[in-house]
Amino acid sequence: MDNADPGQAENAGLSKGLKSRHMNLIAIGGVIGAGLFVGSGVVISNTGPAAIISFSIAGLITLLLMRMLAEMAVARPVVGSFYVYARQALGQRAGFTTGWMYWYFFVIVVAVEAIAGGRIIQLWFPMIPLWILSLGLMLLLSATNMISARSFGEFEYWFSGIKVVAIIAFLALGVLWITGLWPHSTPGLANLIDHGGFTPLGWGAVLAAVVPCVAFYTGAEIITIAAAESEDPQLAVKKAMRSIVVRVVTFYVGSIFVVVTIQTWDAKSVGVSPYAAVLDVMGIPAVATIMNFIVLTRIRE
Repeated sequence: MDNADPGQAENAGLSKGLKSRHMNLIAIGGVIGAGLFVGSGVVISNTGPAAIISFSIAGLITLLLMRMLAEMAVARPVVGSFYVYARQALGQRAGFTTGWMYWYFFVIVVAVEAIAGGRIIQLWFPMIPLWILSLGLMLLLSATNMISARSFGEFEYWFSGIKVVAIIAFLALGVLWITGLWPHSTPGLANLIDHGGFTPLGWGAVLAAVVPCVAFYTGAEIITIAAAESEDPQLAVKKAMRSIVVRVVTFYVGSIFVVVTIQTWDAKSVGVSPYAAVLDVMGIPAVATIMNFIVLTRIRE
């Protein structure tokens, strides 16, 4: 893994030809996943409405890291991205450790998400054993990733599109509720301060929550890894970085703001599934089915 020549890797990668539209959706959909749809509820429950601040700080950290990584990816778009840069800057051991730790992370993620996806599908097909569903998902997604970079791009393009549409729809519905345009809504920002204040558990909890929030942004680095697979790495990374700014501010911080404004932060349903809790308050039918399908689209690594 650590013996590949950067120049050879660069030429091999560029021949793959990921299109610019693939890169843009990979950038947007890279970090929109179960962490946002489900895991954010844990942060809200342990922080209160000030979870908005926690996600904002984590987003700023991610933006700074991605900005620096994007500069390196544009200057030298090699397959392997940051592990190659670590080797060039810190030596063979640093590159070796970074590359294999990242590989290990995604090996674990594949297994965990295959099981999670299998459990979701089993809700609709209870007669099929979980191990068959999980194995089927793992084989399908592994095959999709192994065929070519272009096939991965197409797969990620459409699944990311589903997640983006879901978030945009959620934000639009939230604005209607907050402004009083939704039928039988309770407009205003009272929930931000009425249940123990904006920081009911203190600023220490807000800062501590930054750690899991940073983990939720994992996936943004995929655009720099895929840079060497694009037709025009410099243009693709540049466009993708612009979309990251919009994503962090609007999708993460904006949607968390909608959650804690419409539903009280200490509601039990928020800790389980914050987005489903909000949709339930708004009276949207088939909430569980909708959220399960959206989370399922995240099972794609």
